[in-house]
Amino acid sequence: MKFAIIGAGWAGLAAAQALKNAGFTPTVFEAAPLPGGRARRVDDTTMGAIDNGQHLLIGAYTETLKLIHSLQPDRDALGLFLRMPLRLESANGAFCMHAPRLPAPLHTLYALLSATGLTLSQRWRALQMIASCKLKQWRSTELQTVEQLLDFYQQSPVLRQYLWHPLCLATLNTPPREACAQLFLNVLRDSLDAPGSHSDLIVPRVDLTALWPEIAAQGMDMRYRHIVREVSVASDHVSVDAEKFDACIIAVPPYAVSRILHHSTHPEQLHKLQSQLQAFTYRPIATLTLQLEHDWRLPRPVMMLDEHIARGHYGQWVFERGENDQLTVVISDAEDFLKHERSSFVSNIAEQIREQVGQHARARILMPAVTSHRLIVEKRATFNAIPGLARPANKTVWSRLALAGDWTDTGYPAVLEGAVRSGQSAAAELLDQLLTAKQMTCHQAKHR
Repeated sequence: MKFAIIGAGWAGLAAAQALKNAGFTPTVFEAAPLPGGRARRVDDTTMGAIDNGQHLLIGAYTETLKLIHSLQPDRDALGLFLRMPLRLESANGAFCMHAPRLPAPLHTLYALLSATGLTLSQRWRALQMIASCKLKQWRSTELQTVEQLLDFYQQSPVLRQYLWHPLCLATLNTPPREACAQLFLNVLRDSLDAPGSHSDLIVPRVDLTALWPEIAAQGMDMRYRHIVREVSVASDHVSVDAEKFDACIIAVPPYAVSRILHHSTHPEQLHKLQSQLQAFTYRPIATLTLQLEHDWRLPRPVMMLDEHIARGHYGQWVFERGENDQLTVVISDAEDFLKHERSSFVSNIAEQIREQVGQHARARILMPAVTSHRLIVEKRATFNAIPGLARPANKTVWSRLALAGDWTDTGYPAVLEGAVRSGQSAAAELLDQLLTAKQMTCHQAKHR
């Protein structure tokens, strides 16, 4: 059977790998010259291979980690990842929460009770919230936002500043006043109310394309630099730019699905899907990579930055890169911050890091001068994770067509694990439907 997959991002390639494991070699259409989608390598003439966005994985990304290991079974995980127990620490040292290697839920209990920068009352409030959410099976009230959830549990401004708001922006890329509480609780459930290792922080040591997408792509029929113009679904085939396939998985963002999916055997269902796709809105993420004058280390490999908008201190997280002379700064929900003049934007963030890290007890020397930089902005990095958003399932009314992407109904916000799981689910749904259709055809033929 001929399978087409549109999009070689993490969802599309996860689907392709699942089909390959089932004995098929899918054809993958990708507009870019390399795989990875919105989590891919960018070659910079000054700084070498960097990523178009810094991505932090966690131990709860079980399917993603399993997929990476299956493609590189002989490679030492230490060469691929820096993996460490959960640690949230501000760059100035004012706040620190870390979880030791203890069985769940003891690791969460220890992390909160030992957190510095919080009063005993604040720690107790945070524990009460987690315990109550667990008792409620991590279910929020209908259409509740993250801010309303925090109000209900009387979380203090300090708890919001150092704990809940950073986690909300990092995982949902949507401000707490608008973000869906249920999606946020799903993330907390699978990281805090799970085996202790699920809350681990995992930073890739290699670029995101090398992490696994380019290895997976080696076994596929890849059609790079091919922008798909039209997908049409018939009763016995799917046409991709006039080329016929037995089935197809569309693994591109909602606005791209809406653009290419034109004709089908169920026009009324197509109209309904198009309406769902048009309901999505999007938020940007900015990633700033800084080249330093000489080697320099942060007190910790991953640290939180305090924002001071009036001073142009927009950075939210800062990461050490594999090279000791590079840093990566991430700004989620970045739209309002990108209207400023570039040189002052970069110098203000460099000042933010230098000033805040300089206050940390483990700081030895001030951050060196920045000699060059690369700012990458994904204007539609994630969907706007608001309450009540209707997200399509992987399975569609067309037995020969499935959808994949972090925007489908994964139960997660727009994270890499959601993308991988959606691709695997789409492949499984497609294979199941085609097998069922084949069995029905054989049954009908037998009784003629």
